[in-house]
Amino acid sequence: MKLLIIEDSGSLRRSLRVGLTNLGFAVDETSDGSQGLSMAMTGEYELVILDIMLPSIDGITVLQTIRTKQLDTKVLILSAKQEPEDRVLGLLTGADDYLTKPFSFDELHARLLNLMRRGGLKMVSDIIVIDNLALNLQLKLLKVSDNVIDLTPNEYKIVECLFSNQNKVFSAEKLSTYLAGQYDLISKNSIEAHLSSARKKVRVAGGELPIQTKRGFGYIVQGQ
Repeated sequence: MKLLIIEDSGSLRRSLRVGLTNLGFAVDETSDGSQGLSMAMTGEYELVILDIMLPSIDGITVLQTIRTKQLDTKVLILSAKQEPEDRVLGLLTGADDYLTKPFSFDELHARLLNLMRRGGLKMVSDIIVIDNLALNLQLKLLKVSDNVIDLTPNEYKIVECLFSNQNKVFSAEKLSTYLAGQYDLISKNSIEAHLSSARKKVRVAGGELPIQTKRGFGYIVQGQ
C-alpha cells in the first residue's frame, strides 16, 4: 500500500517513515502543503497522513481540494490542534480520522488498520499465518494453534516487524529504531534476549518462531 505523509516536522516525518516502512507501507513524504497537494492529486496514494499547520498551503485547504476532486483517498489528520472545533472542522471537511499530537505510534497504526478495513483498501491481512503461528496485527497478539503467547511489548514488536516484512533482513540498529525510535537505543544484546525469550515461549506452546539470524547482517523471516 502506498502512503503519503505531509508533515512539516522533519524529526516526526522521519520517525513515521521508518515505522510505517517497517510495517510494510510504501511511504513518500513532504514538508510542504503545496507539494503535498500536488503529490496527492496524482491519485497514487491510498492513504494520506496530513498535518494542518503547513508551509505554503494549510492542511485544511489540501483536504478540501482532495475532496473537491473526489479522489478515493483516505485521509488521517495528525495535528497539534486539539480543540473540539478543530476536530469538527477537520472531520466535516472530509477527514476520515483525526489524531492529535502527542500520540503513540501503536494508536496511529491501529487507526490506519481501521481505515483500511472500512475502506476495503488492499493491504496485508490483519492476520499473518506462518505454519501453526498466527500473528493478529489488530489485536496485537501471537497464537500457536489456539494458544495465545504472552509476549512482552518489545517481544511482540520484534515479531510484528519481521513477520510483516518477510524475506527482508533487519539489522539490530533497524530493529532498535522500530522498537524505541530514532532517539533511543536498544542494544543488540537486549534484542537477542527478547528474541530468546519469545522463542522459548513459542516452543513451550508447541511452535517454532521462524526468525533466523544472519550473522553480520541481522534477522529475517523467510516467507512461504
